[in-house]
This record gives sequence, structure tokens and C-alpha cells, in this order.
Amino acid sequence: MASSPSTPQLPASNGFLSRGKRLYDRLQQGFLFTVWNRLLDVEFFDRSIALAGKAFVSFFPLIIVVTAFLPTHLQNAVLSTMVHRLGITGPSQASVSDAFANSSQVRSATSILGLLLTIIYASSFTTALRRMYVRVWRRPSGRAVRAYLYGSLWVAGCIAYMALIGGLRTWLGNGVIPISVFVVLSVLGSALFWTTTAWLCLEREVNFAVLVTTGTITGVLTLGYAFTAQFWMPNQIISNELQFGFFGIALSFVTWLSGISICLLIGAAAGVVLVEKDGVLGRIARLGVDHVLTPTVQPIRVER
Repeated sequence: MASSPSTPQLPASNGFLSRGKRLYDRLQQGFLFTVWNRLLDVEFFDRSIALAGKAFVSFFPLIIVVTAFLPTHLQNAVLSTMVHRLGITGPSQASVSDAFANSSQVRSATSILGLLLTIIYASSFTTALRRMYVRVWRRPSGRAVRAYLYGSLWVAGCIAYMALIGGLRTWLGNGVIPISVFVVLSVLGSALFWTTTAWLCLEREVNFAVLVTTGTITGVLTLGYAFTAQFWMPNQIISNELQFGFFGIALSFVTWLSGISICLLIGAAAGVVLVEKDGVLGRIARLGVDHVLTPTVQPIRVER
């Protein structure tokens, strides 16, 4: 008996591959894929670890030292913000409180030279933060002296922001309405803080209004991440402390800081992708501003 000829499958396979290629091309042009490519360009995972490490070894000590010279009510406000953002409770919270409670010992042990050195060491974090925004926005490095000046302004603004948020939390108190008001003000304050951060890190070469999208996305991401910390951070601290001792607590802080750093990178990448879009979405992201850069600076170019 003669066998019937088999039906060729090649056209069907070609059609499937063609549809898959068209779908992949659309995804490549989509928002999420573009943001992902931007993050890959700046090596976001390595950069987040570097930011977290520099924040832990330089920025945290600066907060403790500088806060020791503030009035008691401002110390408590900064401590309140740190505890809530880190999600610290229980014995770990007592340890952090003790570090701030011994402000007289910190002041007596800190000389003028020591304070200046602490501020200089903290500049390594602000430099890394600035370089992150510069790489994401593909801007040139800028002037080192001006960058250090803006970094110092950012440190002062960060401490003032933490004191303001902590004081506001205490002043509003508990209850549904006070907490709702605090959440709204926190979102607005966080968006303004991170918009100003990006503006200073980019050395005021990008229009402030254009950076509002970056600041808003970053503010929402960091607040959301800080909110989740209260559910997993205490167990993380206890587990790491049992496994590694005191070093485990430090490791938990670095883990938290790594997550915040990833939020900063995602916020920066998503913001720049949105403002560079054409059409209505781009105009909304730029708040109607026609030019991304201020008139006196050069067009955007990639820094390698």
C-alpha cells in the first residue's frame, strides 16, 4: 500500500516565528524593556551594592555624629524617621536608640577635625549617588568642586528632611485621619526630596520640572519599600545576628540599603525614559517643558 504524503509544517512554523518576532519587537520598544536596558547600561546590580556599602560605612556614621550636635527634639525626630524607614523593632530598636542617646559621649569623642573627616568620608557616598544619576541620564561628569558642594548641601538637606518627617509624625499623632494626612505629606515630601536630589546630582543642568517624574517615582518606590521593611526586617536582623553575631546586624542594614539603592536606580531610569518619550506621555512627564536641559548646557551625551 502506498503511503500518503505528509503535510509540510514549515509555513506554520514560519508564521509562529514571525508572530513571535513581531511581539518581541513590540516589547523592545515598550516602556519596561526600555527601562530594563537603561538599568543594564549602568550595571544596576553592582552599582546598587556599591551605593549600599558606601552609605553604610560613610553616611550612617555621619548621621550619628551630626545628629549628636543637634537639640534633643531634633535628635528624636531623626531617630524616629530612621527606625520607621528601617523597620527596626524590639532589641534592635533599643540598640539604635542607645547610639543616639549617648550623644554627649559622641560629642566629647568627636573633635573638629574628626567631624570634618566624617563629612569628607560621607562625600564618597554623595559622589557615588551623583555618578549614578549622571550615568543614567548620560551626562558628563562635571566639575569636582561643584559636585562636592552640592553633595554637602544634599547631606544637610537629608538630615533636615529626616528631622522634619520625624517631627511631623510625632506632632500628628495616631488615628486614621492623622495617619492619612501623614502618608500624603510623606509622599509629597519624599517626591520633593528626591527631585531635588536628582537636580543637585545633575548639577542643575536638567530642568527641575523635568525631574519631578523621577522624584515622584523614586519617592513612591522608597516609601513602599520602607513600608514593607517592618514585616521582614526584624526577622532578618534576628536571623543574621544569630548566625553572624554583631556583623549580622550590619549585614541586615546593608541588605536594606541595597534594596533602597535599587529603588533609586529604577526611579532614575524610569524617569528619564518617560521624559525622553515623544507625544502626550512625554509632555506630561516633562510637565509641559519643551527642553530637558537648561539653555546653557550641552546636549545629552553618554559618559563612558
